[in-house]
Amino acid sequence: MTPADDGTATAPPGGGPAGRSRYRGGALFVLAATVLGAAAGLAAAPRAAAGPVVVDEECTASTGPYQRPMEEYLGRPVDGAQSPEDCAAIRGFQEAQAVDPADGYANLLTYRVMTAVRARADPNADRLCPARSYPVTCVDLDRQLLWVQRDQDVVFDPVPIRSGRDGEETRTGWHAIYWRSKDHVSTLYDTPMPYAQFFDGGQALHGRLDSLFDGGGSAGCVNLRLGDAEVLWELLDVDDAVYVWGVKPGTAD
Repeated sequence: MTPADDGTATAPPGGGPAGRSRYRGGALFVLAATVLGAAAGLAAAPRAAAGPVVVDEECTASTGPYQRPMEEYLGRPVDGAQSPEDCAAIRGFQEAQAVDPADGYANLLTYRVMTAVRARADPNADRLCPARSYPVTCVDLDRQLLWVQRDQDVVFDPVPIRSGRDGEETRTGWHAIYWRSKDHVSTLYDTPMPYAQFFDGGQALHGRLDSLFDGGGSAGCVNLRLGDAEVLWELLDVDDAVYVWGVKPGTAD
């Protein structure tokens, strides 16, 4: 996982990369990010259910571990018990957000995607990611989200991530991308790290070929779904700022 250069790159809070042409003309940059985001399946947030859910085909998933927050988000009765209507509503959300499988089961992936969709209106509402005149990739370990903003304008919508597990936490603070490798393979684990953008020693933003949520966490990298990692690769470059804060649920402070 660690490239030959094991140094730590930092971006001072008051500085940043010099303005480059692709970041000038904010409207064009936002438009480009929107088009790319749509290609990655970043659908608009669905509205909470305003009335009864029509169950047009059998939905038989059992009660999931994230049943209550999904019921709340979708405007269903919050009782923590799956019903056919709950199942259909959750499945509809999964289908709209390209969650596979779309079976109505409220699993961790569905919950993380819901968290990202819910945050899109104002991901930086708490102003924990510093606003700068240059683009900053914001990595929120508390909510397991990543987005890119310039000033307070979001140019890459929040997406779910998987950060470092307990004992191998993703390092917080200011960083800068210092090396990129599109088809990288980990030298430690011999596993693919597509669209890898290294920001601190061996820690990188990169895609994952398998599910983000088939284990407790990464070895320190910020894992993204493959489509999200590809879009982020097109938006970022060497010297771009990355800001990481918070604590991944289930890890030590």
